[in-house]
Amino acid sequence: MHLNEMPYPPPADVLAAARRGLSDLHRYTDAEELDRLREQLAEYSEVPNRHIVLSPGSDLLLREIIHTYSKGRQVVVVSPSFFPTVQAAKQFATERLAIRLSPPTFDLGPDLLMKALEKRSLVIIDNPNNPTGSMLLDRQAVEVIVEHREVFLVIDEAYYEFSGVTFANMVADCPRLAIIRTMDKAFSLAGARVGYAIAGEAFLEAFSTFYAFLPQPSLYATLEALRNPGYMWKNVRQIIEERERLRETLDELGALVYPSSTNFLLVQTRAPDMARRLGDAGVLVSDVSNQLPPGFIRVSIGAREENDAFLAAFMEIRETGE
Repeated sequence: MHLNEMPYPPPADVLAAARRGLSDLHRYTDAEELDRLREQLAEYSEVPNRHIVLSPGSDLLLREIIHTYSKGRQVVVVSPSFFPTVQAAKQFATERLAIRLSPPTFDLGPDLLMKALEKRSLVIIDNPNNPTGSMLLDRQAVEVIVEHREVFLVIDEAYYEFSGVTFANMVADCPRLAIIRTMDKAFSLAGARVGYAIAGEAFLEAFSTFYAFLPQPSLYATLEALRNPGYMWKNVRQIIEERERLRETLDELGALVYPSSTNFLLVQTRAPDMARRLGDAGVLVSDVSNQLPPGFIRVSIGAREENDAFLAAFMEIRETGE
């Protein structure tokens, strides 16, 4: 319960499609099949095909964008944030600004962000945020940001299927806006490593030579999963129901649990070593004290029996004294 994966495996037809891809491992991916995947992702995202950029993982897209657009610009991120984004910003940015998200609301302070936009900037915001689970942007805020001609805005929508909030329909009219998504989470395809960008015109120029040859099993599995998104939406509803059950139970136990629009919960405990103690009990959660104060853990929502195992271990630790 530490990697934000979907606990339910892909359906049988998606697994069968991945197996078919194994028979073509000695071949490069056919360009026509990649075009077909772009078409299906464009239809799913309700955007024109030309705005879709494929990648073996959304983290690679984020890294590529930071590497390309950090030259001559400050890179603005939020803190805490998706850790690979933070690391890439540290590696490539000559000027970096981290806007702190503070409890209890973890809101994105508009004043500091607006001040940052006075410079040529690359702004990267995960919405919903990882690890807080909070929504940081609304349409009005996005409109204000993209009005700045010297600002490129990247919104990481890895948890779009859980939040239901997207700005993909703004990309066609906003050349300096890009949306990053993944098939890892809601579609149960973390092992396939398929990410994609919905990119505005300015980003498309940079990605004109970025060509992703996805592995055949990953390509076939993704194509099949997009043909029947109903299975994914059913799983998303189950995860949201379990998330709320877990949140209510933890709240009754006296833990401080933050609202979430994702498939995980941010929990504050009085034990700075709670992640380690849960691990000793056989339950893995994410220790996010590298970005937040001690005592914060991020708990991925699992299947019901996994969530019950977490609650049992949490209660036992609590009874023995946090």
